[in-house]
Amino acid sequence: MRPLRPILALALFAVLAMPARAQLAISPPGETPPPAATPKAKAPAPAPAPAKQPAKPAAKAPAKAEPQSTQSVPPGTDIAFGAYQRGFYLTAFSTATKRATENNDIKAMTLLGELYANGHGIPQNDLKAIEWYRLAADRGDREAMFALAMLKMTGRGGARDREGATKLLAAAAKLGHALAAYDLGLLYLEGQLFPQDFGRAAELFRAAANAGNAEAQYALATLYKEGRGVAKDPRQSARLLSAAALAGNVDAEVEFGIALFNGEGVTKDEARAATVFLKAARKGSAIAQNRLARIFAVGRGMSADPVEATKWHLISKANGGSDLFLEDFIRKQSPETREAAEKAAEPWLTMIKASRS
Repeated sequence: MRPLRPILALALFAVLAMPARAQLAISPPGETPPPAATPKAKAPAPAPAPAKQPAKPAAKAPAKAEPQSTQSVPPGTDIAFGAYQRGFYLTAFSTATKRATENNDIKAMTLLGELYANGHGIPQNDLKAIEWYRLAADRGDREAMFALAMLKMTGRGGARDREGATKLLAAAAKLGHALAAYDLGLLYLEGQLFPQDFGRAAELFRAAANAGNAEAQYALATLYKEGRGVAKDPRQSARLLSAAALAGNVDAEVEFGIALFNGEGVTKDEARAATVFLKAARKGSAIAQNRLARIFAVGRGMSADPVEATKWHLISKANGGSDLFLEDFIRKQSPETREAAEKAAEPWLTMIKASRS
């Protein structure tokens, strides 16, 4: 299983490494499968914008003309958040400011914190963001608690304060904030701010998983798989992996594919496993690419295809994977097969190379 990681790569928690991945039983008779290919460690992601709500545009929107009137807005519409989501940040700022100062509107305070934290429509200002987030958090807004915890955890607007951040995460988690529960669960696995407690981590992951958080579903699945903090239960593990995979979690897709192929906690289904591996492989998972190459090499779950097997092995290898069986398999192929595979892999290899330059 892959190491667990904090939501939004925020806290850079030193989480315990999970056990090595299970092997796929797709080697030729009498051969022992090689260790799972492990992609190179990813560099920590930069600190993200602190709040989850409201939903942010994927990238900063170009300047837009602000709406001239709100008379056509349906009754009950939140003008401030609606403007924010459409990229009309000045309208969002002015409307939220009025609501926050005149009506003590908690959600408007949180929105102002978000605008200042990200510099949307106004100059970025962490101190102002903290001020507004704190006002909303003190009044019980869980989104503001989580956002403020993230700023404290990364030291934006002041010194890093992990203890203060943890208290805010606990408060937000108690109010049902799924991301806060997940990150707090990781802290219990870490065991630095308080004693390591797999049982408590499992409780928090379960709360977040039940709220639909795919990272938490994957995390809880790892605990069920290994019997840490909960009784070992391959079926529960597979069920959670399935849910997380359905939500698009790549690590869960890989692990669920392995469970399907080997029949661990779920009915064995090599064809379905191959489909799951293909989905994860196309997202760039070196592990899935390796498993898919083996499937094409031996013809289990999909028809044997030496060109596809060679192609996916080349891609996995470029992503940091290794596999002696596949290396030997490729050496036995005709020059025409290798040439066709190299041509098919070329766009992937070019993209991988460009991503590292």
